[in-house]
Amino acid sequence: MSNNPVKLTASLSLTSVVLFGLAYMAPSLVLVIFGVIAQVSSGTAPSAFLLATGAMLLSALSYAKMARLFPVSGSAYFYARQMLGSQLGFLVGWLILLDYLFMPMVAWLVQSVFLNVQFPAIPVWAWMLINIVLTTLVNILGLSLADRTNKLLTGLGIVLVLLFVVFCLIFLGHEPPVSLTEPLWNASSTLVGVSAAAAVAAYSYLGFDAVTTMAEDTRDAKRNIPRAVVLVMATAGLLFALVAYIMQLVHPGGVFEDAQIASYLMSVEVGGQAFADWLNLGFIVSGFASGLIVQLSTSRLLYFMGRADVLPRPLFGTLHPRTRTPVFNLLFTSVIGLIGLNITVEMATSFINFGAFLGFTAVNLCVICYFYRTRRTRRLGLFGYLLFPLLGMCVNLYLVSQLSSTAITIGLCWLAIGVIYLIWLTRGFRRSAPELNMTERAGG
Repeated sequence: MSNNPVKLTASLSLTSVVLFGLAYMAPSLVLVIFGVIAQVSSGTAPSAFLLATGAMLLSALSYAKMARLFPVSGSAYFYARQMLGSQLGFLVGWLILLDYLFMPMVAWLVQSVFLNVQFPAIPVWAWMLINIVLTTLVNILGLSLADRTNKLLTGLGIVLVLLFVVFCLIFLGHEPPVSLTEPLWNASSTLVGVSAAAAVAAYSYLGFDAVTTMAEDTRDAKRNIPRAVVLVMATAGLLFALVAYIMQLVHPGGVFEDAQIASYLMSVEVGGQAFADWLNLGFIVSGFASGLIVQLSTSRLLYFMGRADVLPRPLFGTLHPRTRTPVFNLLFTSVIGLIGLNITVEMATSFINFGAFLGFTAVNLCVICYFYRTRRTRRLGLFGYLLFPLLGMCVNLYLVSQLSSTAITIGLCWLAIGVIYLIWLTRGFRRSAPELNMTERAGG
């Protein structure tokens, strides 16, 4: 029985959870990375996004299957425990902690860098502290406030993306494109180039899995969480591809004066300097939602692992009696975020993908294990429960192989620390890793 009587409240709707997932992925992200994707793909950015969407959808379908079977907040960690055993499950959880622990730091750091560019009088470190304090305060005050704030800011982000698209379409009305098919395939296109661009674009889809950490905060989680996972991936993927297609019509080809700021230069072209500056400011404001939701999902995973005694329960496995939020976890992620005061965006993002893609690989493997465990008693489709998860594993392992040597080194060091911690927890593998009692699912 739990020592903590405070329970999570299942109050979120399907719409709220989908918007949480979209906030994690950031609707405006397509504008940020468009130039790089178009450059690598030789002017076929929408095809690269469509290919990346299809590749990552394989893992999203596996998450949806596992979330329907296990509607709890442990995400990949809990799925792996059930399908792969307690010790492998622990290591999967440890790996995805690398992603979840440092993702808030990345979100705050990126937001702070953009704010510093817009308001250079205030240094990055000051914006970092402002972002961390505001995000943490909203999350501590309760899920309802976080939900309302996210709906407002994510809605603003989507509206601004669509506004940019409208200005692009007006521009195209005066400057009709030479070809409507060139953004999909052109004389410079190669399968290798589009695939390489898709691999870069795939890193933009991290976060669709985060909605599974909100299972115990969601009404009818067994039905809504699987739907939310697929809806988040499909919505973001189609939005990215559609916006990239319109942008590619405005700017055919993959040659840019500066690929890193291609969307800003394009917004100046289609709407003027004032439009570009206000649009950029709007995206920065709406980007606050990303840090908010990333920290929220991280706190839920830490809470679940604390409840299971994998992390110290008195600290990580408790909720505030009034706000029903894991206050210690939120403060803990804030402290982790302070590491970002001394590193660059490139360094911060270089290693979190290691844990994310190996976590995705494990969830696909879980679906395959479920297929083999139940094939004698249940009729399961070969495509959905064997072929698609196998393809998903291959995609994610390929993406891991494309990471920098620094990212892989840091990831392996993190995994080694996890193995040492597991040896200590299990007293030299003489007993199972701690496991959550399923009667505690709704408890603290």
